[in-house]
Amino acid sequence: MTALRFGYGTNGLANHRLDEALEVVAGLGYSGVALTLDHAHLDPYAPDLPQRLAHTRRKLSALGLGVVVETGARYLLDPWHKHAPTLLDLDPARRAHRLDFLSRAVRIAAELEADAVSLWSGVLGPGTSHDQAWDLLADGCATLVEIAREAGVRLGFEPEPGMLVSDLAGYERLRHTLGDPETFGLTLDIGHCQCLEEETPAQCVRRAAPWLVSVQIEDMRRGVHDHLEFGEGDVDFPSVLEALSETGYQGIVGVELPRHSHSGPQTALRSLNALRAAATPPWTSKALDRLRSDPAAITSLFPVAARGGAPVPGDVTRAQLLQALPAREGELAVILTELYESGDAAERLAVLRALPLLDAAGHLGPHATPLIEDALRTNDARLVTAAVGPYAARHLGQSQWRQAVLKCVFLGVPLDAVAGLDRRSGPELTRMLAAFAAERTAAGRAVPDDVHERLDPPPAPDTLPAQA
Repeated sequence: MTALRFGYGTNGLANHRLDEALEVVAGLGYSGVALTLDHAHLDPYAPDLPQRLAHTRRKLSALGLGVVVETGARYLLDPWHKHAPTLLDLDPARRAHRLDFLSRAVRIAAELEADAVSLWSGVLGPGTSHDQAWDLLADGCATLVEIAREAGVRLGFEPEPGMLVSDLAGYERLRHTLGDPETFGLTLDIGHCQCLEEETPAQCVRRAAPWLVSVQIEDMRRGVHDHLEFGEGDVDFPSVLEALSETGYQGIVGVELPRHSHSGPQTALRSLNALRAAATPPWTSKALDRLRSDPAAITSLFPVAARGGAPVPGDVTRAQLLQALPAREGELAVILTELYESGDAAERLAVLRALPLLDAAGHLGPHATPLIEDALRTNDARLVTAAVGPYAARHLGQSQWRQAVLKCVFLGVPLDAVAGLDRRSGPELTRMLAAFAAERTAAGRAVPDDVHERLDPPPAPDTLPAQA
């Protein structure tokens, strides 16, 4: 069995700037992101795309997030018609427009070292026969397969209710038509399986396992294509996650709630809690039950949680234990302080990484800032990186926060790891970074590239580099 990597789609955080959306996703404890190319989130037609790509690649790396590139933006290519044009259009110029976009997505995925590029077929247009549409789709996909193969990127074709290829049988037919290329993988949406497949979602996972490169997940009801929050539909999530783990799936399991941006962070929090609850190992379930009746047991459970909760990562198991505590605010901070001070490096990291999650749930407030201050006094880059996340961005005083940024620079912690950097930066931080750069230069020592970029941003290139 494999530990699953949960992710969240940026189309569910459409009201956030991309950097802040990534910080929310990582701060809550997700390990991946499904990044939809769109006007506000990594526009593939932006004149400064190469610069944005380089920045996003560094940001993803600093936050420890894997990525799948999504191509389902509603009005990116046509401001009047949703999801248009497609590879099924009779107009060759419109098909070429879609193919150009998908080609750009492949090149972007290569730059980001993404798991895959996800795409779908499109809806049958007026005047287009089923056979015509199928031939056009196969031709377009054959071209894209070759582009992806040359770029070293896997495609994840997604069956979509209401589109030409709507189910697993349609994907299997298309894959066979293309000659079963290794590059042409599958994106499986669990809700779609619940909506229209004859088999259960768990059975669909096992059937799809040989081709699976990306998974989207949400709740849904039979016969109704409506992406719902977990618990509002009919999907049996424990059986689905068990099937994914047992079949050895190692990609991102990405929450797909594109209509929930109005409550993005809280929806993302509820979704992660639901997924973790559905995938909880037996040891963790027993530990959580014990904490409900004996909260003081946290002192004995927390140190052994990494081993007991395997194969789930220790940070995840420990965060679940902390969330189960009935204590709030100052009382919770006392418990966190005890666990932090008595713990080894892994346990201290787990406490620091859980702070944004506990704070987002309204359990903590500013009461744990002394733990941030203690971590920043160390020279352990791992602790400092964990300390400069969303919790510090929200609660640390401005002077302390600027010193935290400078500590990152001295230790070589990437500035992309600092949550809220653009929002909280100002003239004083610029002055401090300039003084640091001048001192380094005078001593004949190198100045980190990210410091140079904060002081003197490079000119934006005009276009995406030409395809080789």
